[in-house]
This record gives sequence, C-alpha cells and structure tokens, in this order.
Amino acid sequence: MDLGINLWSQAGTWSELLDAARRVDRLGYDTLWSWDHLYAIVGDPHQSVFEGWGLVHAWAAATERVRLGVLVAANTFRNPGLLAKSAVTLDHVSGGRAILGLGAAWHAAEHEAHGIDFGTGFGQRIDWMAESADAVRALLDGATVTSPADGRYAFRELRHAPPPVQPHLPLMIGGSGRQKTLRVVARYADMWNALGTPAVAAELNEVLDRHCAEIGRDPGEIERSVNLWVAIRDTEAGARTAWAEWMERNRAPLEETVSEIRPLFGPPAQVAARLREYVDAGFSSAIVEVPAPYDAETIERLIGEVKPLVDGG
Repeated sequence: MDLGINLWSQAGTWSELLDAARRVDRLGYDTLWSWDHLYAIVGDPHQSVFEGWGLVHAWAAATERVRLGVLVAANTFRNPGLLAKSAVTLDHVSGGRAILGLGAAWHAAEHEAHGIDFGTGFGQRIDWMAESADAVRALLDGATVTSPADGRYAFRELRHAPPPVQPHLPLMIGGSGRQKTLRVVARYADMWNALGTPAVAAELNEVLDRHCAEIGRDPGEIERSVNLWVAIRDTEAGARTAWAEWMERNRAPLEETVSEIRPLFGPPAQVAARLREYVDAGFSSAIVEVPAPYDAETIERLIGEVKPLVDGG
C-alpha cells in the first residue's frame, strides 16, 4: 500500500508545517498533501489557516522525493486555466513531483465570506468540475482549448507553455458521489480519493468499475486511494488521549471528530488490520490526514511499523 500524508493547514505554524513536510519526505512517504480551504474546516472556522497551493509550492523547494498535491483543489476557487498553470509551475519547482487534485467544493461558508460563486447546488458544481477536468487535462497534455458555447468557462484558443516536467502529470479527483462524481472520475482521473468504511469503499469501487466499463476505459488505469485519520500509540486508550489533545489544539469538539470511519486509534497492528480491509476493498493507497501539531510519533510509526504489516498481509 502506498502511503501519503495530508497536513491540516489549520491551527499550525509555518515552522511546524515545514518541519513535518521534511519529516514526511525523509521517511519515504509516497505523497504529501495540503487542504484547499480558506477557512478552517474542523472546529472553529476562524482559527488560523494557510492557503494550500502556497504551502505545496514552498514544500516543493524544501523536499527532495515526495510527490506533492492539494487534496483536492476546490474547482470553484480558480479558473481551470489558472489551476493548470499552477500545477505545471509546481511540477517544475518540484522537479516533476506534482499531482493535480480536483474537487467540486463543498464548504459553503468560505465561499459566502469570500464572495465566491457556490452555484445552485452540488450537481451544478460537479458539472463545472467536469468541464474543468476536460480543459485541465487538455492543457496539461499540450492541447489548445476553446470552451463550448454553453459552458461555464470561455476559453478561446488557450494554450500553455512550458509543458509539465512529467510526460503525463496525473489528475486526481476526490469525491464519492455515485451518479455524477464517479462518472467524472472514470472519464478523466488518473487517481481517485474516496472516504468511507471498508464496506462503503468496496461498493464505491464497484460503482467506479461500472462507469469505466460504460465508456470503455480500463479501470486498472485509475489509482484508488482512501482518506483516513489515524492516531498511533502503544494502546488504543493512549491514541484516543493523543487525538483529544490534538482536537483541543484545533478548537474542535472531540465528539464531532470521532465517527464510524475516522479516526483509526491504536497500536500499529490494530491500525494495520484496518488498513488491510481497504486493500481488500480494492484500494492501493491511503492518505492519512494529520492535524496540528503534526504528531511525529504517528507519522514515524505509520510508515515504519504499520506499512510493513500491511504490505506483508
């Protein structure tokens, strides 16, 4: 199983974020991610939060091997031409380590406060995301883009230079909507990020396979990743205590951050057993969100102790 770390961009200092990013890179994680939110999304929305693209560009210059991305870029925030340009810039800054994450956006309050068009509903935002994904993929691949007359965007003979460093800069799409989002994933994504219990993840995986079959795409072309929260200590009680301390730092009521699917509390063997359930459900990658203060013990033990247990079956 590939492993990634998503450092919450809320409640942490730049120094803490930089130190954690360097630790993730040094330990050999596959991917490193930031959120794309303008308000904090766990706990008090008005606590400190950093902008995601700024973070990953800074991390690109401070790391050497880990792949980098925003999990996932809110399509509503940026013109897709600008988004593609940002991703290519990140690819050059990082020496070919960029992943372009894309999502329809869901957090109404940050849109309202910033005066960003949130659309009429989730269905419309997915339609906007699909149009963006089509344009972004074409731009990343060196094509010239002109928008359809009835589209959300108005590109006219748009083309970009320089191209990405990578021959094919991967596009990740996040979301679990069965009828619309997963159809967009099937058509455009190289990577997909989902959320749910192992049983839900397995069912979503089958839905995506069906959408791929409908358009004649090999489902094996899409890397499947699951989004998780994890706290690792020698005992489950110790992990729960650590999580409670982190949520206090993030001004988040504890009861609002513990549910059936997240987080995974406990010692390495217990966490590994749960991760194996996702492997059995068809997911080859896990991206673990780590809140401030970016617990070194969890980050180190996840890859040093949990991953060998998962990979060993």
